[in-house]
Amino acid sequence: MIGAEQPVTVAVVDSGVNVPHPHLPSVAGGIALDLDGNPSADFVDRLGHGTAVAAAIHEKAPQAAIYAVKVFHDRLATRVSALVRAIDWASERGIRLVNLSLGTPNAVRAAELAPAVTRAVERGTIVVSALEHDGKRWYPGCLSGVVGVLLDPEHARDSVTVADARGGPAVLASGYARPIPGVPPEHNLNGISFAVANATGCLAAALAEHPQVRAAADAVRVLGPVGGRARGGPR
Repeated sequence: MIGAEQPVTVAVVDSGVNVPHPHLPSVAGGIALDLDGNPSADFVDRLGHGTAVAAAIHEKAPQAAIYAVKVFHDRLATRVSALVRAIDWASERGIRLVNLSLGTPNAVRAAELAPAVTRAVERGTIVVSALEHDGKRWYPGCLSGVVGVLLDPEHARDSVTVADARGGPAVLASGYARPIPGVPPEHNLNGISFAVANATGCLAAALAEHPQVRAAADAVRVLGPVGGRARGGPR
């Protein structure tokens, strides 16, 4: 098992990381998984997406221990079997949060993803992913036991809001990555991927004060009531 209750551990399932980086000085460790789920030690980010996602989380929870789980290699796509292995890798090690800035609207994939989510729930690992995008439900973000995130393009980057979405709680977050000096926000990386990352960062900051919380519903309640806003950053 990785760590005790402090710091909050976060697995970023993405394209790996490039450290040191001005927005991400280091990570606690990591692994790469190929399309078949076979592991290697090369979690260097060659696409830039995973580094930006991890940096958004680090910005809001600088004390969190981030682990890179690389599933994207030459493009932002992978097999569901690799994603399942990534979730299992994190939950087997007791990592508290799994950031999935990815997903699929294909409901057929629910049957493959749900068992990995169930195992994560049983192990006390909280998966954070997109609830829906472009009007379509996304998997695994819409599955029971996952913290579902919705993109709010007008939301401030330094906080999230708890909302009621189709009868259940969801987290509203900005879709913008960390600002780059001289680059207008609309020309920087943005979208649902970064809404998920911003939500994970705020959750990691909030959960540092609540080591007993190991379930998605309880984690959302820590953020506040419906309509309540929670900020990231040191506490």
